Amino acid sequence: MKLIFFDLHDTWLDLLPVTFTRYAAQIRLGIDRISDKWAAAMPQCAIAGYVGEEYLSGLSGEPDVDENEEVLYVAGNVLPDLPLVSFISQGLWQGKWAMKSGERLVALKGTKADWNERDSLPVFEIPDAIPVRAIDRPCDIFMNNGEYIKKDFARLTAGKVFVSPNRTNIVIGDPSYIYIAPGAEVNGAILNSTHGPIWIGSGAQIMEGACLRGPIAVGDNSSVNMGARIYPDTTLGPWCKVGGELNNVVMQGYSNKAHDGFLGNAVIGEWCNLGAGCTASNLKNDYTPVKLWNYRTRRFEKTGLQFCGLIMGDHSKAGINTMFNTGTVVGVGCNIHGTGFPRNFIPSFSEGGASGFTDVQLTKFFDTVSRVMSRRGCELSEGERSLYESIFDFADTFK
Repeated sequence: MKLIFFDLHDTWLDLLPVTFTRYAAQIRLGIDRISDKWAAAMPQCAIAGYVGEEYLSGLSGEPDVDENEEVLYVAGNVLPDLPLVSFISQGLWQGKWAMKSGERLVALKGTKADWNERDSLPVFEIPDAIPVRAIDRPCDIFMNNGEYIKKDFARLTAGKVFVSPNRTNIVIGDPSYIYIAPGAEVNGAILNSTHGPIWIGSGAQIMEGACLRGPIAVGDNSSVNMGARIYPDTTLGPWCKVGGELNNVVMQGYSNKAHDGFLGNAVIGEWCNLGAGCTASNLKNDYTPVKLWNYRTRRFEKTGLQFCGLIMGDHSKAGINTMFNTGTVVGVGCNIHGTGFPRNFIPSFSEGGASGFTDVQLTKFFDTVSRVMSRRGCELSEGERSLYESIFDFADTFK
């Protein structure tokens, strides 16, 4: 059976700015994306595409299914824990249905027409004994990251041949919890797997003096610079470059924080850059819970968290020595610089700092994107260009 991931409008809103440029199922959490976890958990299903905000369809096109073909729809922000996967799998042998946990639509089996008329389908209630975990807010990404690094590590290393770190490294803990992919370079580092595994992807480079305490995932072709301190529950997607101090950070990919400075309890999109000395607070001076900007309610909402740092959308940049207050949300295509603390919510396509912001023009944005991506041998596709044009067109809606 084919599998389609869906995002309801409120889900998209609540996960902004992360979902400005991707479907929820394409969010990296742990070692790989949510969609990869579902594909591994339900090998009897083949991913056929995504449905959600119309402007995002330019990334992957319409789902490849026939009009009368019955398929499985799954909420892209729901995590595939085994009890839930087993319950959904049992329903594949039955007729058309919608599956809910309370008011949350978790899955649906039917045709395209059934999806459009989903409120008329018979409902299966998921028993309370089966937990349904979902990424409902950006902070849920870093909060669940450590656990899913452990789960992904067990899944992705099954049957693989482990290469022990060479003698230039200091290994603390069980070496079988340290996976170094072929082509990775790890020299003169301290690798501590006492509290969780360490995954180092193909082509990654861990330089001398770097300290890594698991659970940690370093994606393909990423670099950890000399003397970096990487604390648990941190994921670097592919082609990232980091230095300084990171604690419970999730970088989606192609982003840099290559120099000294602190980043903690944070989610960073793709193609972002944090300049030398850039630091983001993750704890308020008075230790009160952090509030975070919510795009749906258009106000700062309570997170209940004592630790919550920077949430940054794709293609945003911060100049040297930029300082971010606790719980700052930055949209897509921003350029932050100057002294002092900018405000805690920076709308997409904004440039400036503590003294104020101006709009980033689309032509300037694309010029910068072209230069940044060419350094990795990449360029925007027509679908991606159209996506950013759409975000630019409705950016004023969220100011």
